[in-house]
Amino acid sequence: MKSPKISFCLSLLLIGLAWGQSGASRPMAAGTGLSSGDTDIITRDINSENFEVESNRLPILLKDVKLLMADAVIADVHQDTMEVMYLLDRIFDLLEEAEQFGEMTPDDSEEFSRFEAALIDLYTHQLTTVEEDMVAVSADQISRQITEFVEPVEVENGSMKFTVIDDREGHVPLLHNQRVEKAIKFFQTNGRDQFEIWLKRFTIYQDLVSEILEKHAMPPEILYLALIESGMNPKAYSRANAVGMWQFIYSTGKRYGLKRTWYVDERRDPRKATEAAVRYLTDLYGIFEDWYLAMSAYNAGQGRIQRAINLHETSNYWQLYSLPRETRNYIPTYLAAALICRDPAKYGFTIPTADPLKYDEVELAYSAELAVLARSAGISVRELRYLNPELRQSATPSEGKYWLKIPTGRSAEFEKAFSAIPESQRFAPEYLVHRVRYGQTLWDISRKYKVSIHELASVNRIRNRHKIRVGQKLTIPIRGLASTPAYVAQGPRGHDRVVYVVRSGDTLGQIAEDYKTRASRIRKWNNLRYGQYIYPGQKLTLWIPKG
Repeated sequence: MKSPKISFCLSLLLIGLAWGQSGASRPMAAGTGLSSGDTDIITRDINSENFEVESNRLPILLKDVKLLMADAVIADVHQDTMEVMYLLDRIFDLLEEAEQFGEMTPDDSEEFSRFEAALIDLYTHQLTTVEEDMVAVSADQISRQITEFVEPVEVENGSMKFTVIDDREGHVPLLHNQRVEKAIKFFQTNGRDQFEIWLKRFTIYQDLVSEILEKHAMPPEILYLALIESGMNPKAYSRANAVGMWQFIYSTGKRYGLKRTWYVDERRDPRKATEAAVRYLTDLYGIFEDWYLAMSAYNAGQGRIQRAINLHETSNYWQLYSLPRETRNYIPTYLAAALICRDPAKYGFTIPTADPLKYDEVELAYSAELAVLARSAGISVRELRYLNPELRQSATPSEGKYWLKIPTGRSAEFEKAFSAIPESQRFAPEYLVHRVRYGQTLWDISRKYKVSIHELASVNRIRNRHKIRVGQKLTIPIRGLASTPAYVAQGPRGHDRVVYVVRSGDTLGQIAEDYKTRASRIRKWNNLRYGQYIYPGQKLTLWIPKG
C-alpha cells in the first residue's frame, strides 16, 4: 500500500495531466519533456517559409516540473534529503525560465498559478526532509498572509495618529501607528515561527548589507527592506518570478547589471544583488524624494505609485488609498520588522545565535567542478553552494574569470590542494558546438548529447524551441565526462545486479520507488551527476537486495 505522500504525489500528476492540452496523454521522453509523438511534427525542411509550429513552451515546461515535483515527493518518502533539495532547485530554475517566454495566455497564466499554489503547499507543509530555514517561498507566502491579517480600512476619516520613533536626517523615518501595531502583532502570533527564521538570516547577512549601504551613503534602515522582501533568503523565489534576497525580476535585474546565464544567476548573489538594489532604490528616491514612496515603488512599480499620487493629489503614502492592498500594507510591515529588529526583547523575540557571513575569494580562470573545489577547500559541496548561492550548475562558469567564495582563512590551503590536482581532473569540460543538420530537431539534439531541451534553449537563447535552422551552430553544455566505469563493478554485499533499460517517461525517482532504493544511489552506481538526464534505451545498473 502506498504512503499518503505518494498518493498525494500521484494525485498531483493526474491533476497535471488534466490541466494539460489534448496531447498531454502521450508518453514523454525521459528528461526531455517532449512526447514521443512531438517529433512527428517536425519532419519538413526547417528553412521552409511555411514552417509554423505551436511555439508555446510553457505547457511543456510545466509537464517537466510536475514530474520533478513527483520525484521530490518520492525522494522525501525515502528521506533522501540531497535528492529532494536537488529536485527543488531544478524546479525553481525551470520556473524562473518561464519569465523569459513572453506574456502568458490567460489559460497558461491560470495553470501556472494553480501549479505554484500546489508547489508552495507541498514545499511548506508536505515535505519532511526540507528544513524550515531552507524554505525559498516563505517571504512571498507570509506577505500574502499578512496582507489578509493587516487589511486597512478603505477610507480613513480625519488625521491618522502617529508616534515618531526615529526621524533623524539621513535615515528612513520610523513611525508607529495602528496599522504598524497590527503588523507587529502578526509577527508575534501567526507569523512568529517564520519571523524567527528571518531573524537568524538577519544575523548572518546584516554586516554584509550594512557595509554596502554605508558605502553608498544610504539610510541604514534600508537593511530591513530585505527582510520583508525575502526573509533575507538569497535563493528565495516568488510567485511573480522574482528571485533572490532583493526579489529582482529578470528584466529589472538585467537593467541594474545582474547577469543570468546557464551557470549563474546573480540575483542570488547577496553582495551583487544588494549593490543593484541600492542603485534601484537611489533612482526611485530621486524620482519621489520620499523613502516610503520609493520603497512602495520598489514593491509595486514606479508607474503604479505615480498614478496613485496623481489620483489623490498628494505625496503622502498614508493617503494613497487606491494602491493595491499588498502595497498599502508594505510600509506598515516594513516598519514592524524594523522596530522588532531594533529592540527584539521589547516585542518578545530573541535574535538567534549565528555567525555573520564571512568568506575569502579565490580567482578561477577556468571552469571547475564544484565537487573538486569543495574537496580542495576542505568543505562539503553543500557548504560551497551556501557561500556561492548564485551558482546554478555543478561547475563554475566556463567563460571569463570567476571569484569563488570559500571559508575565511582557507585560501592558502585551497590553492595548494587545487594546484596539486591534475588538470584533467581539475577543470570541467568546455562546451561542444553542434551544427544543425537537415531534419534535426532540438529534441533529437538533446537526446544525442543527453542534455535537456530547457538547457539547450537557455544556453542558446532560443525562445521558440521549434524554430532552428539548418547550419545553425548550437552550444551544447557538457556536465562532465565519466572518469570511472559506467557502474560499480561489484555492488554491496547481499545484493543482486539488475540492468534496467530506461523507458519513455521514466524518471530516476520512479525507478527508485519501483525497486525500493534511492535515486541518489542509482546516480552513484551509474556515475550520473546531479542534473544529468536519463533517456529512453539507456541501461542503468541497479543493486537490489537478495531474496
